Amino acid sequence: MIFDLFEDKKNHVFTVRELNLAAKQLLENGLPLLWVRGEISNFVCAASGHWYFSLKDEQAQVRCVMFRHKSQYLDWQPRNGMQVEVLALPTLYEARGEFQLTLEQIRPAGLGVLYEQFERLKQLLESQGLFAAARKRSLPLFPKSIGIITSPQAAALRDVLTTLKLRLPSVPVVLYPTPVQGTGSASMIAAAIQLANQHAECDVLILCRGGGSIEDLWAFNEEVVARAIAASAIPIVSGVGHETDFTIADFVADERAPTPTAAAQRVAPDRHALLRSLQDQAQHLQRAQRNRLQNAMQAVDYLQRRLVHPAQQLQRQTQQLDQLQQRMQRAFIYRQQQQHWQWQSLAQCLIKALRTTQAQRTGHVDNLAQHLILLDPKQVLARGYSMVQDASGSVVSDAGQLAVGAELSITFAKGWARTEVKERGGVSSPHEPG
Repeated sequence: MIFDLFEDKKNHVFTVRELNLAAKQLLENGLPLLWVRGEISNFVCAASGHWYFSLKDEQAQVRCVMFRHKSQYLDWQPRNGMQVEVLALPTLYEARGEFQLTLEQIRPAGLGVLYEQFERLKQLLESQGLFAAARKRSLPLFPKSIGIITSPQAAALRDVLTTLKLRLPSVPVVLYPTPVQGTGSASMIAAAIQLANQHAECDVLILCRGGGSIEDLWAFNEEVVARAIAASAIPIVSGVGHETDFTIADFVADERAPTPTAAAQRVAPDRHALLRSLQDQAQHLQRAQRNRLQNAMQAVDYLQRRLVHPAQQLQRQTQQLDQLQQRMQRAFIYRQQQQHWQWQSLAQCLIKALRTTQAQRTGHVDNLAQHLILLDPKQVLARGYSMVQDASGSVVSDAGQLAVGAELSITFAKGWARTEVKERGGVSSPHEPG
């Protein structure tokens, strides 16, 4: 560190650069960022965008520099003779050994106090509900009379009147004159708002003023004006300053416009736009009416085509009856033919079934006949056998059943004969030995 030279080498000979560097470090470490107030003199804006000037009071001055990366965010430029407050870091410009302030912020003197007052009042009124959207009233779509609260000498008044004349020239305008800047102007603005409410001749009010510094617009940041706006029974549009300017009146008003001209545009509908809208609506109605008429004419034509003379209708119904009769005849004939085909098919099926059944039964009879032929005793007799019957006609198959002397009838294949048992043999009897 450069400070070690003071401790270790008291006899060390400093270069100018070393001395300035040590002084710079002592300044920057010993003095923090601080606010300084003074008057600007010798102001220079370099081609690089950096600002150089002196800040002075009655007894002293100090060099100041504000580099471009800080100054580019300001929407105003300092000028000689202006009282300002700067937030700066005390330092030393080594190359020239000059004490200077390196600026972080700059503002017109007194603005800090005004901003604090602005924020305190804003917080108070907001906490009391004066900014709440629920209490704000809607503006009339077609005002019958428009009131303007501003100074008769204000350029903003001319802009508002010109805009109202262009947009809605038939609506009467009432001016409630009041100073809008200077001592006591806030109370007079509040009185003008109260007067407009007492007269009750307007259904919307424009509170307007042209652009200016915060000091110029300060009347619209006063509590008396805010209270008067909140108490107004007539909706109020605030058009104060430029688009970037915001006042307490903007927050309390029923609607805030960025400029006085915009406020006039907000309360007065554009008659040209209204006329265009009316023309569009008229054309729309004409098209709708034309479409309805065309649809009605088409409906009449359709109904007319459907209307039929009674004679034509009778003739048409007669033709329909003839057609129905012909269809019934054709259906009857077709049904007869269909039934004939069905009976014919059924008869053929029955004949076929009968023939099949007859053939089956004939074959069965033939089969039975063959069996009967085989069982016919005559057939047996024809092969040389004979049938013996006793006197009762019973067939004798066992000689043991016969008694000697019994009469028998013998049937041959051809003819028969009667005989008597003379002897029997080849049998055994329980009464006779074998």
